[in-house]
Amino acid sequence: MASLNVGNLGEYLREQRRSAQLSLRQLAEAAGVSNPYLSQIERGLRKPSAEVLQQVAKALRISAETLYVRAGILDEREREELETRAVILADPSINERQKSVLLQIYASFRKENGFEDEPGDAADEEGRAPGADAPFSAGGTAADTDAKPSKPSH
Repeated sequence: MASLNVGNLGEYLREQRRSAQLSLRQLAEAAGVSNPYLSQIERGLRKPSAEVLQQVAKALRISAETLYVRAGILDEREREELETRAVILADPSINERQKSVLLQIYASFRKENGFEDEPGDAADEEGRAPGADAPFSAGGTAADTDAKPSKPSH
């Protein structure tokens, strides 16, 4: 089991809170935790649960996965994948279909590079099977289908 690096987490939370120009009291209220409890987390005296970290991350408008890594709950590689997916899903400049296609492309590249995605990943959030409506298949082309090319006529 990973040990919690609570001091590092607390320092990071304090930096993020100050960057967001929030007082300890404001952040505690926004996250739904008590002011003394949040203070103890920032000072490295408490080990918050994943749920509390998620609430704090939402209040700070930062990635919960980053806090999970800082707290030792999540592996760095897992965090990077989750953050990539979260950024794609949160981008207001692209529509839902584009997000889905982009997630499918991302998943296919990960698979091609030897990183298997977990079942039920973000690529199928809209209820589609992974690869459904994809503009391509990973490593495949139209020539790789079962259809035989027709012979040219002379």
